[in-house]
Amino acid sequence: MDLERFQVFIDKYLFWLSVPQINPIDIIEILIISFLMYQILRWIKSTRAWMLFRGILVLLLFTMVAYIFQMNTILWLASKTINVGIIAVVVIFQPELRRALEQLGRKNIFGKVFNTDAVGRGNNEHFSDKTINEIVRAVYQMARVKTGALIVIEQEVGLGEYERTGITIDGVVSAQLLINIFEHNTPLHDGAILVRNDRVVSATCYLPLSDNMELSKELGTRHRAAIGISEVTDSFTIVVSEETGYVSVALEGKLQRNVEEETLRGLLGDIQNKMLEDSRRFRLWKGRHRNEGEADL
Repeated sequence: MDLERFQVFIDKYLFWLSVPQINPIDIIEILIISFLMYQILRWIKSTRAWMLFRGILVLLLFTMVAYIFQMNTILWLASKTINVGIIAVVVIFQPELRRALEQLGRKNIFGKVFNTDAVGRGNNEHFSDKTINEIVRAVYQMARVKTGALIVIEQEVGLGEYERTGITIDGVVSAQLLINIFEHNTPLHDGAILVRNDRVVSATCYLPLSDNMELSKELGTRHRAAIGISEVTDSFTIVVSEETGYVSVALEGKLQRNVEEETLRGLLGDIQNKMLEDSRRFRLWKGRHRNEGEADL
């Protein structure tokens, strides 16, 4: 009798504690969804969509706070604009979505998708001290003779869309290579070069110009392009002025003008250490999970 009452009590009040049955198909489905979500988040992280995605998360967090405190006016506005917001997200992410669909149609898409270790190692490499020395030496040699230059160094956000606007180089960074690229009246001197890790990957690349109205009218196209690329990515850009020979750097939408040699070397060292720290963090995370897997065995 007591058991029957206990069963009735569970069925009536604690029905939500029942554990659903999980079959092998459910496990496979969970693994597939987890893998797809990981690939989507990795794609977002490697493009400038990551910054836009963070902005959307801030808006969602603000809406959640409004829901907790019952801010009815804000909730009403959010409910009325959600459909427009979805369309706006599609419009904003249109270039990234188009490239993702193009990659999906390529024949070797499965090799790229499942080769996650290679992608992880490539994204977490950092440039060497030799690369720093070569860049600094080339920049100030060009500055002394007033040779204009625009060098973009990739960090976390990938610059693939800008790389495709130029001519593929794929050469080891050296002072001689950089100086020859930007030499007057050469085929590659116009536009920017992109540096990834220890290699110059592309030259004559087109960059977005900043539309910041507060910028000085003295700044030319190179400086506005340097600021523009730093506004939409986390890249570090070096500019050599053809008129004055001054060296400037752009980062996070801000331009630092007339930079001395040791200052530039220090800034490049800061980026190198940051990328190295991220690389170590990735390897520690990866190693920890590998060790956990071995322990489970």
